[in-house]
Order: sequence, then structure tokens, then C-alpha cells
Amino acid sequence: MNKTVKNILLLLVVISVVYFGNRTIQSHLGEQALEALPYEVHTLQDGLAKARAENKLILADYSAIWCPSCRKLDTQVFSNTEVASTIQNNFVYARLDFDSEEGQNFAQKFNLTGFPRVLVLDVDGNKIVEMPLVFDPSAYNTNLNKVLSMAVN
Repeated sequence: MNKTVKNILLLLVVISVVYFGNRTIQSHLGEQALEALPYEVHTLQDGLAKARAENKLILADYSAIWCPSCRKLDTQVFSNTEVASTIQNNFVYARLDFDSEEGQNFAQKFNLTGFPRVLVLDVDGNKIVEMPLVFDPSAYNTNLNKVLSMAVN
């Protein structure tokens, strides 16, 4: 094998190791952030059933476990005491992972590209509104409360 081919193969190996190593680390960090959420995390189907039983809206979070922006939303916004209280008292939280069949179906149904994307759904799974992506907990909580007042009227 000549030197150029060896260098190309070595470069491909290094790129693969860096890519998959980073994705593994990001996935681990994402799992930790998800486990730290102070409320139940449901699949969409389970969330719909619970929402019907409790007469609540669904906060459907389309994310990827390895996505740094999704983790930032989990750790800075969804874990915030004020936001968590609003979610727990008024919504059923459903997480739809990009890498799952459920997530792919959800993205296709609502024509979603990119993540994180958070939709508010009614008990039948119909989209009411998409939440603006903000990382300020106070602003996010204000937006959640606007959705709640809109849903009541």
C-alpha cells in the first residue's frame, strides 16, 4: 500500500473515532440531563392517555439525546423550578427522540426539521402551537402561561 492510501485510511479512522466518541459522550450527557428532569417523561402514546385522563395539554419535546442544544433546554429551562412546576401542574411531558421510529413519525406528521422543537398538543394529538425556542427560563415560563391562557379562552 502506498503512503497516500495509508494516510487517507488513517485520517478516516481518526475522523470516525472522533465522531463516534463525541456522539457517545454527548448521548451520555443527554441521558443524564433527561434523568434529572423533575417530572415524568412519557412516550407520546402514554402521554396522550394521561393527558386525556387528567384533562391536560401535552408538551411534546422532539429532541435527540446527543444534541447539545436539546440538553441545554433540559438543563437550563425544563429543570428550572418555576418551569418544572408549570409543566407538572398543567401539562403532560412527552419526549420524542429523533433516533426513534416514534420520533421520525412525529417529525413527518408535523413536518419538523431540526431540533429541539417543542409542540403543545391537545388530548387528541392535534397541534395547538409550537413553543418558541428560548433558553431563558422566565421567558419560557411566560410563553407556557400564554399557551395555557390561550387554551382556556
